[in-house]
Amino acid sequence: MTALPTLTVKNAKKPARVTGHGKLAAVYLAPGMLGFLIFIVVPLVASLVISLFDWPLFGAAKFVGLDNYVRMLSGDPVFWTVLGNTLFFAVCYTVLNLVLALALSTWLHNLGSWGPFFRVLFFIPVVTPMVANALVWRLMLTDDGVVNSFLANFGIHGPSWLSNSQLAMGSLIAMSVWQGIGYNIIVLGAGLNGISPNLLEAARIDGAGAWQRFFRVVLPMLSPSLFFCTVMTIIGSFKVFTQPYLLTLGGPGESTNTIVLYLYRNGFSFDKLGYASALAWALFVIVMLITALQFSQQKRLVNYDN
Repeated sequence: MTALPTLTVKNAKKPARVTGHGKLAAVYLAPGMLGFLIFIVVPLVASLVISLFDWPLFGAAKFVGLDNYVRMLSGDPVFWTVLGNTLFFAVCYTVLNLVLALALSTWLHNLGSWGPFFRVLFFIPVVTPMVANALVWRLMLTDDGVVNSFLANFGIHGPSWLSNSQLAMGSLIAMSVWQGIGYNIIVLGAGLNGISPNLLEAARIDGAGAWQRFFRVVLPMLSPSLFFCTVMTIIGSFKVFTQPYLLTLGGPGESTNTIVLYLYRNGFSFDKLGYASALAWALFVIVMLITALQFSQQKRLVNYDN
């Protein structure tokens, strides 16, 4: 048995060393990552620590473990009320916002040269400060405001839009949809512009009507934009604060009190920073679970084919 000859390659070229730009990329990313660390990670960890304490604004903190969470889930009926109000607001606001934004963006897409003008018009409330928007709506919806004065011209006695517990939440939702719909109109309009006209023309040649083209061609092609709008709108709806704070102060009773407004009051009105931090973490977990559920259905609901 003879040994196999071994081949040696002389003067073989070594593979060229791949040189990257890691250090340069790190320098560019450092300011952003430093800001993320200081303004996101550190406050997040700090709030988790504070939630384990009975922590007043002034005075010594006392470690209470999970008592704030136990009290929130089993000893505070207001928490469940504000959570229900927030869920109701989030569902109504998200559905109305998406349906109206889809209808308006489709209308503007087919409007021709006037489309950009109306897009800007709908987008103005988005870039206007929320406080200014809320104050204008409060002037409109007070008992002797613009809306009731207009109705009085026709002999109609207008209701108390902000003082009636059955109308106050509807007023908040209407104001919020008016304020936020412009953003989704812009995103969905961009999605509509990305749909190839050849697909619609092919569907038209095949005999598809307008509704069939919309539901079987436009809507599937628009699903990535719709998915993005849905995720962002739901996250934003759970953070609603300025509207109830300025329009109704959470009233009448607790009918428009939301979880962020309740959190703010516990922290800065009731001097309970620990309990407010526990509420913040409850909100964080709820939003995270809903967002994770949405992304788990992304492959089934969203079409990324061109």
